[in-house]
Amino acid sequence: MSNNESLAAQLLDEAALTLDELAHACSVEPDWVVQHVRAGVLGGNGELEVTRWRFGSGDLGRARRLLRIEQDFDANEDLAALVVDLGDEIRRLRARLAALGAR
Repeated sequence: MSNNESLAAQLLDEAALTLDELAHACSVEPDWVVQHVRAGVLGGNGELEVTRWRFGSGDLGRARRLLRIEQDFDANEDLAALVVDLGDEIRRLRARLAALGAR
């Protein structure tokens, strides 16, 4: 198991990651994370001070999806965020339909 996989496994219990830990888990520079938090497309738990930012498992998954969209399609952060948001909404709607018994 790689370091990134073990880190993701540890997050299942909602341990919080620091800025540097999230950047490492996504194999990006911390500046990438800072840019996305400041653009409002990635959480930073509402803290103004960068050193106090903490990220949960949902943030890790979102950061990885954002990065994948940006790299695969050469998309800017706003477009990547829109694609990720739409994908999340589709998953929520499908889950809702499944809960209602629709196929």
